[in-house]
Amino acid sequence: MATVADPTIIEFDVRTDEMLVNMGPQHPSTHGVLRLVLRTDGEVISEVTPHMGYLHRCAEKIGENVTPIQFIPYTDRMDYLAAMNMNLGYALAVEKLCGMEIPEKAQVIRVIIAELNRIASHLVGMGTYGLDLGTFSPFLYAFREREMILDLFEEVCGARLTYSYITIGGVHDDFPSGWTQRLQEFLDYLKPRVEEYHTLLTRNHIFVQRTANIGILPKDLAIAHACSGPMLRGSLNRAAGDPDWDLRKIEPYCGYETYDFRAIIPPFPEAPPDSVIGDCWHRFYVRMLELVEAVKICEQGLRRYPTAQGTHRADLPKHLPPGEAYVETECPRGQMGFYVVGRPSKDSVPLRVRAKSSSFCNLSVTNEICSGCLIADIPAIVGSIDIVMGEIDR
Repeated sequence: MATVADPTIIEFDVRTDEMLVNMGPQHPSTHGVLRLVLRTDGEVISEVTPHMGYLHRCAEKIGENVTPIQFIPYTDRMDYLAAMNMNLGYALAVEKLCGMEIPEKAQVIRVIIAELNRIASHLVGMGTYGLDLGTFSPFLYAFREREMILDLFEEVCGARLTYSYITIGGVHDDFPSGWTQRLQEFLDYLKPRVEEYHTLLTRNHIFVQRTANIGILPKDLAIAHACSGPMLRGSLNRAAGDPDWDLRKIEPYCGYETYDFRAIIPPFPEAPPDSVIGDCWHRFYVRMLELVEAVKICEQGLRRYPTAQGTHRADLPKHLPPGEAYVETECPRGQMGFYVVGRPSKDSVPLRVRAKSSSFCNLSVTNEICSGCLIADIPAIVGSIDIVMGEIDR
């Protein structure tokens, strides 16, 4: 005799299949020609595989066929949102190989320009991150201020994106007349604007909900993947004794050890209650506070500039000496390294040129921090990494 099932019990047999979904390479939230292959079960992500190579330009091999001065414009095209910082890193590597002494005035100019480019880069990161999460106003605010920085860059070198201004031995030209006053006026204008950014994004309820407790990157995982810059510092905890992992602090160059600024490391009293160290919100907030510190460094450089000794550029050697040199600098996206090898014979063309990309290492952790999230969280997580594909592919 057949039994009758309890009519109050309703059973559902819901079965789903995993799908592979392409996000990019032409997608506004991938911040460049990056292809992400998402393995999804419904809306839940089980795996994310980044595919690169859509912007490869063979820059390092070109560097082995041109002189160091000729290679400076190619460094501009790496992290094109922080081209001054790219110029500086390569120039320092060549100068280390040659054993050059850089005049104090050139060092001060380099610091001012590098930190000004850091401000411009973080402004773009802030504005585009707002676009990723569905708000347009911060993007307009950020580019309004960035245009003022580009005006200043145009005055010193004639370019607005790829500069080739910081070069071997110092910088191409000294600051034009009245430029330092115009820079100070811009910094005075920018400082009160930062609070507007926090009102628009940092404390915005929707922004917090999209970034807090999302894409959590533990410190040990960040170190294992060689993450650096705000990506790493957003996962550290000063209260737990973590170091100020900023190359400008731990391995200073260009006289950064003489400037008064702080490495930005959590915990932050302003953090939302549902935000944890290592999530998207913390990485974003690190960049916002670094922008303020960059303003302080620029102002200190402006005070030093009138009395700085020497000229804006040292004399160059006739050829590269044999040997090798590697230098890393703290760029807006992390530690960017350049490796240069001189030839045994008297030749001005390097034997080897290599670059270590901070964005490449930061992107390598994507799968781990995206696993288990929703498809809608991918733009928030990838945007918080703040990659530039030109630096990754080169």
